[in-house]
Amino acid sequence: MTNSGFVPLKHIIVTQLDAGNGVLVDLNTKQYYQLNETAMLIWRALENGHAFDQIVAELMTVFTVDREHAVASTERLLRKFHERKLVRTAE
Repeated sequence: MTNSGFVPLKHIIVTQLDAGNGVLVDLNTKQYYQLNETAMLIWRALENGHAFDQIVAELMTVFTVDREHAVASTERLLRKFHERKLVRTAE
């Protein structure tokens, strides 16, 4: 897999807050989503076109978690981003 399988949509903007947290704003719906450190790391990785395995490895390093936990967290967040129409499937 060359990327995570998902790409952030152009009408979603992100702002990084203190302590690694952030906020996504959907300019079309005016909805906003608060991101914790994990979600912010994954969002930034999507913006940079990182592969799924790269995201997992970064989570394992930054948060000192095992691979199983990192995979589950990444899959869960990617699914949530997709369900909320914040990302599209990569082509």
